[in-house]
Amino acid sequence: MDPPAADPGPAKAEGSGPQGEMDLPVADPGPVRTEGELLQCPYCDSEATHKLAQFLLPGLAAVCVDSTTGDLFRSPSVVAVDLRKEMVDHITQKSETFIADALIESEANQNPENEMPDDPYEIVSIFMDDFSSTKRNIIGHVSGWLLSDSRDDKIDDFVQEMEMTRFWPLERREAIAEVLLKNVDIKTKFHCPEKYENEERLAEHKAQCSFRPVTCPNEGCRAKVSVRCMQDHDAACLFKILQCEQNCEKRLLRRDMDRHCVTVCSMRPMKCPFGCDSSFPETNLGEHCSESLQLHLIKVLQAIHKKCFTADELKDRALQLEKFDDHGKLAKARDARSLTNIVKDLEAKMKSSS
Repeated sequence: MDPPAADPGPAKAEGSGPQGEMDLPVADPGPVRTEGELLQCPYCDSEATHKLAQFLLPGLAAVCVDSTTGDLFRSPSVVAVDLRKEMVDHITQKSETFIADALIESEANQNPENEMPDDPYEIVSIFMDDFSSTKRNIIGHVSGWLLSDSRDDKIDDFVQEMEMTRFWPLERREAIAEVLLKNVDIKTKFHCPEKYENEERLAEHKAQCSFRPVTCPNEGCRAKVSVRCMQDHDAACLFKILQCEQNCEKRLLRRDMDRHCVTVCSMRPMKCPFGCDSSFPETNLGEHCSESLQLHLIKVLQAIHKKCFTADELKDRALQLEKFDDHGKLAKARDARSLTNIVKDLEAKMKSSS
């Protein structure tokens, strides 16, 4: 299968490009004149725009796969350019009439259960499903195919192929997503509805608009987020430097936190390596070994001598070993194997000296 051609770059005037080239809308940060020459604030929720843009590529892949399944002469990559243009035209036109259609629908149907959705992702999904249903071939209309793992795998593969070839770059999809978002955002949750009569007043508003985009201040993060969403972004930003969640002395990126806490953190919880049912931060292992030395010695002596000693005899032997250990080797053992070797060595020396 030949890969789809990469996006040709900025859109040319209609009819100026070669046949099959698609004229894509480009985001315009400038003001929009509407309703009696009022200037509308151009800002919208950048995270919502990004999320909607990511939604478009799998939608196109699904249309391309469903329209060519079982076709010996066409592959998804062959039809991608034409279907992309058709899909963008379709969902853009639907979005432009959405609010008017929603008002007519609400007046005609008084049943609250049939109210139109106000979630932009759900609305655009409906537009895309509507377009997709018109492009499915005979196999694509079979319910078994629509629910099959094979279909999902082909869609995922084609999405990856388009990403690798930059057939439809994210920034171009975001330009389209911004248009869609503004068109279907009935309750203005995701875009600024403010309008002004002149450039000066608009500029004053834009300087403090809660939808204005700002760059994340965390080093390494390139995300641009609306001011109103920055707090939520910062609370999840993988590049934010945080104090270790387990309260060790380290400060590290949020994205490295889980691996640090599980693998190298000095405060990560551990169980006693001698099996005494204690749990403590790894950094306290030495303290625990010193404080519980006699208990650890008894467990090791039980393993060495089996049932040869009574409980009292094991305690006495443990005390003897501690007294005979002039260099404090016993307290330095950090696992049962090393403590067992030290005990055997000390017992051999005790026996030879008696």
